Order: sequence, then structure tokens, then C-alpha cells
Amino acid sequence: MEQYKGIIVFAEQRNGIVQNVAFELLGKARDLADSINEQVTAVLLGKGVEPLSEQLIHAGADRVLVVDHDLLKDYITEPYAEAICHIVHTYKPEIVLLGATTIGRDLGPRLSSRLHTGLTADCTSLDINEERNLLMTRPAFGGNLMATIICKNSRPQMSTVRPGVMRRKPSDASRKGVVEKVEVPFDIEKCQRVRLIRKETETKTLIDITEANVLVSGGRGVGTGNGFSKLQELAETLNAEVSSSRAMVDAGIIGHERQVGQTGKTVRPDLYLALGISGAIQHLAGMEESEYIIAVNKDKFAPIFQVADLGVVGDLHKIVPILTQKLQALQDKER
Repeated sequence: MEQYKGIIVFAEQRNGIVQNVAFELLGKARDLADSINEQVTAVLLGKGVEPLSEQLIHAGADRVLVVDHDLLKDYITEPYAEAICHIVHTYKPEIVLLGATTIGRDLGPRLSSRLHTGLTADCTSLDINEERNLLMTRPAFGGNLMATIICKNSRPQMSTVRPGVMRRKPSDASRKGVVEKVEVPFDIEKCQRVRLIRKETETKTLIDITEANVLVSGGRGVGTGNGFSKLQELAETLNAEVSSSRAMVDAGIIGHERQVGQTGKTVRPDLYLALGISGAIQHLAGMEESEYIIAVNKDKFAPIFQVADLGVVGDLHKIVPILTQKLQALQDKER
């Protein structure tokens, strides 16, 4: 096997803004690289994106490879795949990490195929063993168990990780690094087979649940009536966002972008209120790393209580309005 060294992180940016998942992956890559005495390289693709390099160095990168080209102004699979494949063939990294975003989930399999290596998707944990194999852990069999996968015979070892799974490290403005511009020999004809005709942006008034510090999350116990209006009132009192388990999404009560869990989003807020959520393993996989978990459920044997810091056995339809009233009274008193 050829000599492969170092870790590459795809530093996803959209409209000139580095996505949080890139910073999360750089922090994890830094830990992994330090354990094997290697370097972390961030790959930054786009048009006019070089000024973002400093942020990546402060987040843990030793080097930033910048590919600045008109073809990369907006994400299109072919030019992005060509750019990263060129970098991998040139720099021969041992590990490549991508965020499991809409872009990463499109790009990862294409890279895996072209580089003739494996790809472990939606990882929840990454580690390295003594043989320098990347231990990639992810849910398997519908989330009923966790499987650790290794890629022994191919390099680079590739993994995608959901936003919110890895904890972002504080930015270190004292870190220094190298910024290199990379010229990629694009196949212009292939890159122009798919063209972006127009972009339509949906205006969202809600904060992404992966960015929220406090989440008020409802499950099947909330019911199909006006239960979520009670949760919304509590969320407004706490300056929080409302989220849910899959059951409420399947019932059409709340949108998929608000779903927490294996088939939804992974969150780690400072406070997570699990209201009427039983705690199936698929849901726990998306929120068990929250800083503090409060659970309310009528079933005292509900699995959610096994991960909760504070559990209340009772009817959420009675408890939530009382809690909201008490919190509002405290806020009024402080004003």
C-alpha cells in the first residue's frame, strides 16, 4: 500500500459562510491527528473564499488547500468531485472526513467510487487504533445496535459525520497555519454537462434545531390535538425552539426539519426537554449528548428516563402549562 499521511477535512461553505459541521470535524480531526502525530488539512472550495482560511486554521487546521474557480461558485457534483479527487491523488491523505449534509451525502459516495475506497456514512464516533485504522462507529440494524467499521485494505479511509455529533472546539486565534492555492485540471466538458439554472432560497424564520441552546421536544404523548401549542408557549417562555420525535413527523404534526433522531437531526443543546417521548434508541441517538435532559412521561419505565438527568412521571398536558405559568411568573418578578 502506498504511503498515506494526514487527515483531510472538507470545509463546506455556502455563500461564503463556513458551515458549523466543518468546524466540528476540524476539532475531531485535530484530536485524531494528535494521537498519531499527523497534520490536519482543510479543503476549501469555492469562488473568492480564500479569506475564510484563517477561520479554519483557528479551528484546528495546520494547512488549508484553497481551490478558487468559477466552476466552484455554487455546489455542483462534478467539479467538486474532480477538485477533491485531484487533491487526494496529489496529497494522499490517510483519512478524509465530510459532513453528512445534503452536499456531503451527495459528494461522499461519488468520491468513494472514484477513489476506489470505502465510505462509512452517518458516523456518531471516530477513533484510531494502534494499526492506524479509523474506527468508524454508526447505528446499524435500524439503530438497534452500534457497529464499528474499519477500512483495512483501502486508503483513504472516508467517513461522513452528521452536524451536531462532534462538539465544536473553541476557536484559537493564536494558531498559525499554511494556506496553499491548488490548481485543478478540470474537465470543462464534463463539468458543464450539468448547469445551475437558478437558485431559489426559502425564507426561514425558525432557528435550525442543531443551533438551538434549548429545545422543547414532543413525542407521541403530545397527541394530535393542540398539544404542540402548549409546547410552543413553553418554548417561547424559555427562548427555545420546538422539535419532535419521528412519530409526530409521520403524523404530519410537525415538519421533518424539526425531527431529532437517527433519521432526523443530531442535537446537543444545553437543555433538552423530552415531553411525551418514550425514548426509542433511534431518538436517543440524536439527543443523548445534550448537556442536561429533562423528561416528562406517564410511563415510569420509559427508556427516556435512563438518559435523563431529571425525570418527571406524569401527564405532560397538566405539567407543561403549570411549568410555563411558573416560569412566566418568575420572569415577571425579575423585570
